[in-house]
Amino acid sequence: MTSMAVLTPSYAPDFELCRDLHRSVLRHAPTEVEHHLLVPKRDARLFAQLKGPRTRLHVAEDFLPKTFLSPPRLNYSINLRRPLPPIRGWIRQQILKLAAAAQLEMDVVIVADSDVEFIRPFSAKVFRKDDVVRFYRRPEAIDVTLPRHLIWHDVTRRLLGLPAATPPLPDYVAPLVACDPNLVSSMLRKVSEVTREPWTSAVGAELHFSEYTLYGVYIEEVADPLARSFVSDDSLCHEYWNEEPLDPQSAETFLSAVRPTDVAVMISAKSRTPLGVRRSALASARRELE
Repeated sequence: MTSMAVLTPSYAPDFELCRDLHRSVLRHAPTEVEHHLLVPKRDARLFAQLKGPRTRLHVAEDFLPKTFLSPPRLNYSINLRRPLPPIRGWIRQQILKLAAAAQLEMDVVIVADSDVEFIRPFSAKVFRKDDVVRFYRRPEAIDVTLPRHLIWHDVTRRLLGLPAATPPLPDYVAPLVACDPNLVSSMLRKVSEVTREPWTSAVGAELHFSEYTLYGVYIEEVADPLARSFVSDDSLCHEYWNEEPLDPQSAETFLSAVRPTDVAVMISAKSRTPLGVRRSALASARRELE
């Protein structure tokens, strides 16, 4: 039987979103699937409310090198190996995701941020077939209209020792990403080998970075070809990335476009959509799906 876990990094400001995600994991994931929550030590007591038989609470700092110092209440860390530039919170969170995913002894790890919510039952068969984890890839989706994504590709290729590539390029970024922990581990070893320093220091020194782009390029161009034998351009998640908040009507309109293959919905936390609007719309959508 395939072993599978859901991994979510979170922190106090996203607690209510994470609570909703957690409930949806318990509701829709197979009963043997555990939800691993990765939170700062200062927020562990708050998130302890979510502990249960299928919940594992991890202190984020335990996954960081001892050379990483995080000043209280500041959203960055200092790496004593390379103090400059400071490691921004966004980069640190991605380091945590990679470190935790590599250490989970599972066949499949589904990484989902707090602003994701599962809306349909799903099984391991959705994310693993013939011992290969589903590889999300949208071909030729990145071009000059997405300059930040191009930077992510440039950084990734440098970290993996690959030559530069020209657009259009594939996109591997999605709110719901399945990964193979063994491949994550081998990828991180490759980064350390290429950069000749701990992968955490190499990634932490970057100002722009995407963990999913790193994983995607590694699977596509470095890993054994078997690792990309189960590929799909379907993210399985209906996504709202805009930073404008949804109101009840626009939330309902957005959710009306959920596809039959979607097992989850993501309404970006950056949209500042009121929690009540979000919960009401998702509750209505769940009733429609039942």
